[in-house]
Amino acid sequence: MRIGIVCPYSWDVPGGVQFHIRDLAEYFIRLGHEVSVLAPADDDTPLPPYVVSAGRAVPVPYNGSVARLNFGFLSAARVRRWLHDGAFDVVHVHEPTSPSLGLLTCWAAQGPMVATFHTSNPRSKAMIAAYAILQAALEKISARIAVSEYARRTLVEHLGGDAVVIPNGVDVDFFAKAQPRPEWQGDTIGFIGRIDEPRKGLPVLMKAFPDILAARPRTRLLVAGRGDEEEALELLPAEFRSQVEFLGMISDEDKARFLRSIDLYVAPNTGGESFGIILVEAMSAGAPVLAADLDAFAQVLDQGAAGELFTNEDPEALAEAAVRLLQNPDRLAELRERGSAHVRRFDWSTVGADILSVYETVTAGAAAVAAADDDRGPGLRARFGLARD
Repeated sequence: MRIGIVCPYSWDVPGGVQFHIRDLAEYFIRLGHEVSVLAPADDDTPLPPYVVSAGRAVPVPYNGSVARLNFGFLSAARVRRWLHDGAFDVVHVHEPTSPSLGLLTCWAAQGPMVATFHTSNPRSKAMIAAYAILQAALEKISARIAVSEYARRTLVEHLGGDAVVIPNGVDVDFFAKAQPRPEWQGDTIGFIGRIDEPRKGLPVLMKAFPDILAARPRTRLLVAGRGDEEEALELLPAEFRSQVEFLGMISDEDKARFLRSIDLYVAPNTGGESFGIILVEAMSAGAPVLAADLDAFAQVLDQGAAGELFTNEDPEALAEAAVRLLQNPDRLAELRERGSAHVRRFDWSTVGADILSVYETVTAGAAAVAAADDDRGPGLRARFGLARD
């Protein structure tokens, strides 16, 4: 099968959507499919052979964050050329409601098209205002996927229709087989994320850290991710700052080793999350997880059975839960065991197969409608929203 996948966000700025698309493409390539990914990327960014650059992206405020998107006349021309050259059996766009390559592709593409919705935002005024613009594009989509029930709910409430829920995927064994790094082991709490993005919650963790140290003075906090380290430390009294180590951006291999090394992974995110891929990665690596009680996080953690939850944006609740866990090795071991078992449902062997089933359904449907056209005219094809190339 010839598969075209559209990434809305800049390939050179790591994020959950980019990782999902990368792993999905590589999963299909291993199965023998031909895959091309269209993504924004800076000119000097080294790209995998299956990625086609749509040009540089620009920062745009989106869903409580700053997304690097690519949109405009030049981008639209590149989308059309990519579609023409690819002659895809199915096109899979991600985040088609954002001002991005996904929306441009919806306008330009013909034939079977699948869309994945990642965003969870129950009060999106922008999406409501843009409904009339989006409607014509969304009507061309053959099948919709949401990465969580909360992403599905956002889609249904703002745009109507429905979607099948297929979660983000993870290569579980990649994390499970990683080797710990001794310098990251021993009384360590871990955090991974953009440290200067407030909704990722590092300020909440920084406010909680003195209370954790009061009970467990030897605890270290390891922070991985890009951002202003000095600004992040401003929330922490000077006498505690030596207990925090910033690792900067780390490779996928080091991320797996990081998660295999720490005693507890903390996800203090404050909102805007539709899934929580880092929680799945942490469980895959055997790291016990303590997360804010966001709806999406609770779902990923099996309502607290596979990881513990604390009251969102409450540093005292975070500190109390972290101390309780760090002082209870048996509970940490239980969370490792439960998380490792629970996370198998997110492995690419399951998630990728489910997505491929969606592709096969829409391509078979397109073929059936095309055959019906030959007998009963183009009206049936139009009725099913499947335009002929």
